[in-house]
Amino acid sequence: MKYLLTLLFTLTLLWSDATPTDMSPYGVDERHYMHINILDQQLLSYDMIDEYKFSEISDAAFDASAKKLYLLGDQGVLFAFDAKFEEKISSLRPIHAKKLVQRRNKSFKKWEQDSEGMTISSSGELLISFEGSAKIGRFDTKGVLQKQLSLPLKLKNPKNFRSRNKSLESVASHPKYGILTAAEWPLKKNHIKEQAIYALDGKEWHFRAEEATNSAVVGIEVMDDGNLLVLERAYSGMMHPVVITLKKVWLEGCQKESNCRSEVIASFNTADGWHIDNFEGLARVGKNRYIMVSDDNDNFYQRTLLVYFEIIGASPKAQ
Repeated sequence: MKYLLTLLFTLTLLWSDATPTDMSPYGVDERHYMHINILDQQLLSYDMIDEYKFSEISDAAFDASAKKLYLLGDQGVLFAFDAKFEEKISSLRPIHAKKLVQRRNKSFKKWEQDSEGMTISSSGELLISFEGSAKIGRFDTKGVLQKQLSLPLKLKNPKNFRSRNKSLESVASHPKYGILTAAEWPLKKNHIKEQAIYALDGKEWHFRAEEATNSAVVGIEVMDDGNLLVLERAYSGMMHPVVITLKKVWLEGCQKESNCRSEVIASFNTADGWHIDNFEGLARVGKNRYIMVSDDNDNFYQRTLLVYFEIIGASPKAQ
């Protein structure tokens, strides 16, 4: 049986792969687009990894010392890859897939396993945030929960979110402020365009969401200078364009009573010819270098795209 499973896994890898793709419109210079260089773009078309279907990727985390890329499925599955990010993505090889579990291998209930945000801590643990039953946990790299973290009071109460499916979409680990998180949409008490970043000790930073309808925070990552890179996705139906925005939000010097200054790093709009998909995941993989990954929603007509890019500068202008 063990031999048969190994053979099936090997054959699955032969039939699936990461292949180059291009999401840019005709005539756009990817090497100098707004404030980024697009270094590489890959279509991830794996079928099964171990016994788990590779789909619905909601976030990413990269362990630079171990050269391991972790991709998180939003049904509570953790996919691990050997990965090298050089001038291109020079290596991307699946290692294993693990179901997220509690201690003693106890499964999460179905309504508890909507895993959406992920980052890696300085100690090498994975920090994972969840919608549905909003929570953040520390997990080992095999997907076993080590500790559930305490949230600020306003994030503990599910009635404060606009819906259970619009809660803790993203998480990041900051060297000064600790673990940061954001709800996909602002809390009910806030204006629909007034987004917020929350530290677990209660500190908050507010910034304005982009003007596109339903622009929501789907990923956050700490930048080299200690400020925040935010991934926003705007989707308002099949008949409307999808807009993906990367923006820098300055945390330092930001007063709680006012919005932090921010600047758009790059914007991708299907109305302008960009062949994008449902980007939800964001991870830092090197100095000024990041990846973003899309969720195919387990839909035949959508794709899992992995885009590797470099930030080449952002001005200190306020939004």
